[in-house]
Amino acid sequence: MLRFTEQELEQMPLVDGAVAMTEAVDPRFPAGWVSIQLERLAQEAEQALMDEPDSYLRLEGLIRLFYREWGFIGDHEQYFSSDNVFLDKVLERKKGIPVSLGALFLFLAQRLDLPVSAVAFPTQFVLKVEWYGSEPQFINPFDGEYLSKHVMSAWLKGHKGPFTELRSEHFATAGNYDVLARWLTVMKSALLREGLFAEALHCSDVVLGAFRPGDPHEIRDRGYIYQQLECGHAAALDYEYFIEQCPEDPAAELLKLQVKELNKEPLTLH
Repeated sequence: MLRFTEQELEQMPLVDGAVAMTEAVDPRFPAGWVSIQLERLAQEAEQALMDEPDSYLRLEGLIRLFYREWGFIGDHEQYFSSDNVFLDKVLERKKGIPVSLGALFLFLAQRLDLPVSAVAFPTQFVLKVEWYGSEPQFINPFDGEYLSKHVMSAWLKGHKGPFTELRSEHFATAGNYDVLARWLTVMKSALLREGLFAEALHCSDVVLGAFRPGDPHEIRDRGYIYQQLECGHAAALDYEYFIEQCPEDPAAELLKLQVKELNKEPLTLH
């Protein structure tokens, strides 16, 4: 179970919330080692850039340091790998996805007093830079390149349809709580794809315990995980909850058939 409240999560750096979240999913996660590595990177960045009085140049220096000198980059080859969402693996491999790389970059930017914040854009995590008196700028944490609104509009149309328009809420600063909930969903999907069902079940438990209590779609997904773990009666209970809460959902009729079959199975105690 996640040991921090929503308010506490909002008050800490996003990356610290991610460490706590991952520790709740996997008690073997090396949280102490990750914290040491984060502090090492922060000290290196401060030593390299804090003497630069111009904030604009300090940000450009951090981009160069993080993506060019240290070599952090988005993982094009295995984008959906769980290695890209667990921060210990991201730090070891220097590869990740937008949310994991973005959380690291954001942590360093905040240590350098740079006006960088998180945006939970519909297609991916994005970094926002807000200079006083200027229009916000946006950085793709996957590669450190600046993003135009034209590119972000194309992403959105590809994701939601050709008539979708950018709205101001798409660029709103995101709270840690919402970002971590999305991060956890990505983590669960990666573990499911890799057949790591016990670990995926831990993800579901954290989601339901800390982020989306009683969410019928999350409980339906947990039912699927239980089914893969051959816990048929637990799966049936979750499917029944979803059917009761979402009777008009197209999946409900199929799940009714699943429930009938699962209830025929003998009860197994794990």
